[in-house]
Amino acid sequence: MLTVHHLQVSQSDRVVFLCEELGIPYELKIHKRDPVLSPQSIKELHPIGAAPIIQDGDLTLAETAAIVEYIINMYGNGRLAIPPGHKNYADYLYWFHYANGSLLPGLMRLLAMKSVKGDPESDMYKFYVGRADNLTRQVDDRLKDNKYLAGEEFTAADIMTIFPLTTGRYFISTDLSAYPNILAWIKRVTERPAYQKYHQKADPELQIPVDGPPPPHFTTLLKKA
Repeated sequence: MLTVHHLQVSQSDRVVFLCEELGIPYELKIHKRDPVLSPQSIKELHPIGAAPIIQDGDLTLAETAAIVEYIINMYGNGRLAIPPGHKNYADYLYWFHYANGSLLPGLMRLLAMKSVKGDPESDMYKFYVGRADNLTRQVDDRLKDNKYLAGEEFTAADIMTIFPLTTGRYFISTDLSAYPNILAWIKRVTERPAYQKYHQKADPELQIPVDGPPPPHFTTLLKKA
């Protein structure tokens, strides 16, 4: 059976969400942070030492996008992906890879600047603030006239992008008040039954941030655990 290793309050929430959306059987193994970073139990599974990680027989696989594609093709009969030849195929590809290729790295660079207490008046700091806004604005603009990122159909592109704009905000403190289309999309996605099942099974203590202001830093969640 497929085994999903989920580190609580992390981007592996997307893999649990995916499995619930596809309705496939899987074993969920939950790992708690130790105390903030990945515990030894995650580090022993794969050299990358970070979640998500899945195991399927003799296979151990890391990297979120690779895992999502593997599960869709091996267990989901291609569901939640858009095939070549479909009018929204290029849109699907772009937004599927945008989350980890552009959006999340841009937000993490800003997080790094804040973590080392960079000078908010410096040109570099202002650049990363502007970059993060530009990347987020592109998502908001896309959702202005589209129900989901690839069009009217909910796909794995939405699953890939939900983390940076929900759970990820506990790390990056992103304020989404200026992005109404993203907020409406977050509401649509997080109200899906499969997302609610992920939440109940994997991160029941996590309050999903669906409004504009940034949530508190994720370490506040660890204190409650």
